[in-house]
Amino acid sequence: MKDVMTMGDAMITFDPSHNGPMRYSTSFERKAGGAEFNFAIGCARLGLKTGWVSRLGNDEFGKYIRNFARGEGIDVSSVKLMDNYSTSLNFKEILEDGSGRTFYYREKSPTETLTEHTVDSQAFRNVRLFHVTGVFAAISPEKNINLMKRAITIAKDQGALISFDPNIRLKLWSKEEANYWLTQLLPYIDIMLTGTEEADILLGENEPEKIIQACKRFGILSVAVKKGAEGAIAHHDGQTLSMPAVPPSKVVDTVGAGDGFDAGFVYGLLNKWSLKRTLHFANTIGSMVVSVYGDNEGLPELEDVQVKLGEKEYVER
Repeated sequence: MKDVMTMGDAMITFDPSHNGPMRYSTSFERKAGGAEFNFAIGCARLGLKTGWVSRLGNDEFGKYIRNFARGEGIDVSSVKLMDNYSTSLNFKEILEDGSGRTFYYREKSPTETLTEHTVDSQAFRNVRLFHVTGVFAAISPEKNINLMKRAITIAKDQGALISFDPNIRLKLWSKEEANYWLTQLLPYIDIMLTGTEEADILLGENEPEKIIQACKRFGILSVAVKKGAEGAIAHHDGQTLSMPAVPPSKVVDTVGAGDGFDAGFVYGLLNKWSLKRTLHFANTIGSMVVSVYGDNEGLPELEDVQVKLGEKEYVER
């Protein structure tokens, strides 16, 4: 049995060698990224048995991403390399304060060959938790929503929890499109992991307490509202708790922080931790991620988090 399964696209990410507007960047470093991909890496580094379902181009970039995932200990038996498709790309712009923009080149994604009819249903059986995001839905909304519903149904029928991060990317679709398609998934969700702006698009609420109440109306009983530098508020097992952010040593790149938080939060829930411990653990991972350049380079291993929390001693030499 796997602890966690996720499904979605992955991309080659080109990070600029120098901060500033991308039009002035002349050199880039090749890395790998993607919301579901980052989440899978985050879970695997924490020691969870993790699987990933995807399609990549049968090219050097696709082989690199698959090998990267395999090297992190992720089960990639459901990741296929597709002929006549190019692996998706994105280029990042990073400003001096750590903020930035992403420029996507993911038309004709290899994942368009992944449908409710072609996917291996066995991949979603015998998993404790199945994680989905709105990024994958945005690539091909009607097809991918149907695929996600089928995968979710298979997983839920086997007793899996379903976690969902809306992860709305307005460069991929409009607010109206995101609302129309993603709200179709809400009745299936057990764990909502959202930011306030995304919740406003989906639920018409941007205050954490009202977001939690709106989620309850869909039967979602575990909710984490991520507020970045302001921390997070979560509701689980009848308890609501707000916790401040863990101050990072330095903010250098905010990409991947939400995926790291998600991995930390589901880790705590799967291990039946208290809400307080779970939320602090997730906040700590988010803080660690923003201190490192790259989409997933800052995602820590369990021992790293324990050292950060003071639960384990760091031996330098």
